[in-house]
Amino acid sequence: MENGGERTGGERSGQDERSIPPTADGRSPSRTERTESERESECRGSSNRSLADCTRGRLAIAGTVVVLLALVVALRELDVRTVVGEVSSADPRLLAGAIVVYAVSWPLRGLRYRDALAAMGHRSDTTFATMAVFASQTANLAIPARAGDAVRAHVMRTNRDVPYTAGFASLSVERVFDLLTIAALAGLSTAWLVLTDAAGPLAVVASADRGRTAVLVAAVVSLASAGIGVAVVTSARADHGLGAWLHARVENWPRLEWGLDAMLRFVEDVQEVARRPRALVRIGAESLVVWSLDVCTAVLVLASLGNDLGFASLLSVGTLAVSVGNLAKVLPLSQGGVGLYEAAFTALVVGLTPIGPSTALAAAIVDHALKNGVTLIGGTGCIAALGLSLSDGPKESKPRRQTGSFLGWPKR
Repeated sequence: MENGGERTGGERSGQDERSIPPTADGRSPSRTERTESERESECRGSSNRSLADCTRGRLAIAGTVVVLLALVVALRELDVRTVVGEVSSADPRLLAGAIVVYAVSWPLRGLRYRDALAAMGHRSDTTFATMAVFASQTANLAIPARAGDAVRAHVMRTNRDVPYTAGFASLSVERVFDLLTIAALAGLSTAWLVLTDAAGPLAVVASADRGRTAVLVAAVVSLASAGIGVAVVTSARADHGLGAWLHARVENWPRLEWGLDAMLRFVEDVQEVARRPRALVRIGAESLVVWSLDVCTAVLVLASLGNDLGFASLLSVGTLAVSVGNLAKVLPLSQGGVGLYEAAFTALVVGLTPIGPSTALAAAIVDHALKNGVTLIGGTGCIAALGLSLSDGPKESKPRRQTGSFLGWPKR
């Protein structure tokens, strides 16, 4: 752990005091009053998030129906029995290798999440962080519009006393690194394809309807992620006094002030990571390893179905297909990205290689199903160990004392 990787009690106390306004009589609030204010702010924020999640949930359900209908229409253009035959002919040894590779990525996800929390001044062991990531990702497969993210914030709040603002801030840091890493992998694979005279097929893919949509969404998400990253790092190193200015504007509006306090604590936690170069490098390196393993999983699945591609071509095309597929499913238009990932993956593989549509679609389906299967199996076990249900979310409960073990309370 780097020196200064955690904020001292004095630093954290000072930040909390700046984020909580004075009481009605002008005196500074006590620690108890600050705690009550934070809890009230969190409860109000939870109610607003619940309404937003409900709306996003309806949109995601509707999007899932539309995407699945489009997938059914696409399947009608292919021989479904051929696709099923391709899946059944996959090499079980390569599929087993793909499962192992993807499973190995999960402890690394937990390590990365632990490091993100540590940069914000909150401790957790890697095992518990991995369990929290597993639980939230499993909930995201079951709950629309990534509302399962609230499960992770709830787990960290009740078991490690991590404020909800820090819980959601650490998730945001993780997502930005995910998107930037995927975009970087997509850029590298595209550059390799251009250097190896595959620019022609790449242009054909980009001009096709499905390929153009996937590439366009991937490009927009990549640029937006880069812009957010630059904005966060720049603002973290600037002393603009925006928080004080906003507080002065809403000081006569208690409800707005509560929401502003929560937002400022969220932003401060994100910026705390951006101020630590070593933390940025470490989390970035861990993200690169995580997504490299994700790509290797897809490449092994594609190889298991049999093809005549060389290793370099298989790796570059697989990297681009996985990257664009994951960037395309960032938009919460379907549950778990089902349909969006397969469409983008298939369009790129068919456009860039001699692999047929049925084989490419079979690879996309198996790859996505394999990854979701590992997530569900691991996540179900973690949810059971944590004593959660998928309906758990950010509600007020008494935090358990941190022991460094996911078992909770220490022996008396």
